[in-house]
Amino acid sequence: MKVVVIGGGIVGLSSAFYLQEAGHQVIVIDKEDLLQGCSYGNAGYICPSHFIPLATPGIVQQGLRWMWNNESPFYVQPRLDLDLIRWGWYFMRSATKKKVEAAAIPLRDISLLSQREYACWASLPDMHFSYQHKGLLEIFKTEEKAAHCHHTWQQAQALGLTDTRLLNREELKAMEPDTQIDALGALYFGCDAHCYPNQLIPQLIDRLKRAGVEFITHAQVNSFETMGNHVKKLIHTKGSLTADQVVVATGSWGRQTANMLGIKIPLMPGRGYSVTMEPPKGSIHYPAILIEGRVAITPLTQGLIRVGGTMEIVPHDTPPRYNRVNGILRSVAAFYPDLAIPFPSTDKIWYGYRPCSADGLPYIGKISTYRNVVVATGHAMLGLSLGAGTGKLVQEIVDEQPTSMDIRPFAVERF
Repeated sequence: MKVVVIGGGIVGLSSAFYLQEAGHQVIVIDKEDLLQGCSYGNAGYICPSHFIPLATPGIVQQGLRWMWNNESPFYVQPRLDLDLIRWGWYFMRSATKKKVEAAAIPLRDISLLSQREYACWASLPDMHFSYQHKGLLEIFKTEEKAAHCHHTWQQAQALGLTDTRLLNREELKAMEPDTQIDALGALYFGCDAHCYPNQLIPQLIDRLKRAGVEFITHAQVNSFETMGNHVKKLIHTKGSLTADQVVVATGSWGRQTANMLGIKIPLMPGRGYSVTMEPPKGSIHYPAILIEGRVAITPLTQGLIRVGGTMEIVPHDTPPRYNRVNGILRSVAAFYPDLAIPFPSTDKIWYGYRPCSADGLPYIGKISTYRNVVVATGHAMLGLSLGAGTGKLVQEIVDEQPTSMDIRPFAVERF
């Protein structure tokens, strides 16, 4: 079959990988150049530890308290936008203890599936993307967050993520002996891995091209031609494409693409920022989440580290707020005094938009209006982490095979 994948982020590229392996003719079309999206500038985590979705009890109240802090890690830009209002309504309804607990199992399952697939990729002779399965630290400074981590540890144990343990200050120091850490302790997830996205994405694109996958870049899909309950053609800014199957993997633009297909999915772009550089002094060995600051830090290759964070629910055309990077760097300095990083020039600051569903679960599956369309978006901050697993599921859905896990929680039209 001829399969057109709309979107060249990690989810679209992973879908193309498995579809091509299954024998399909695959075309990937993207509105940009494939190297600017969230798949490229993220922290590189492949993390079963992230089984708690964004929509959690208390996050709405916390967001209101952060509203007027221009360095806060979470921000929703107030505006009269019916799509935002609809998303916010479902977000608040999803932020309950019961729904968060129900989300943990499918998030665990797709994370473990994805991690297994990435490990297989890392064994390929032409894929060298600094994949390391060494775990992740969630570091805390306060007793309140220590108690939160203890609860998370209990949840992880119940989910079967048994290579998880709480560390006191001395045990944390033993794991990170080469830099000072100002913290009470950490929760260590041995189940997690990480990679360098700047290596992964170009290598994956190169592999797909050599395998015969066609790429059309800087081309915006504007409409679809349909016949009955099938999409027959995609109309884009450079021409048109016929298709037997269509995969919608347009990330933070997923809602707009779905609208063209007659379905509404609650999804908002959530902007994040990152900085990649060699720290002035000190070094770290483990990726970490700095809990109080909601900041991620990752050791990369050649002494580089990447720090990132914030979640701004803003339209795509909102000018970047670089002062939010101040909040990220302040958090790094508060936890790692030796890694104090000066504020970089704006050309050294990356930012991108994550596709945030209303309940923290991705949208993966077929839609009711057209039988030959599969949607795969809404992964929020877990796009790279869940990318390979999502691609595998997309191929199984297209080929009408039994899926590697239960995908009912990811139903595209669940709202």
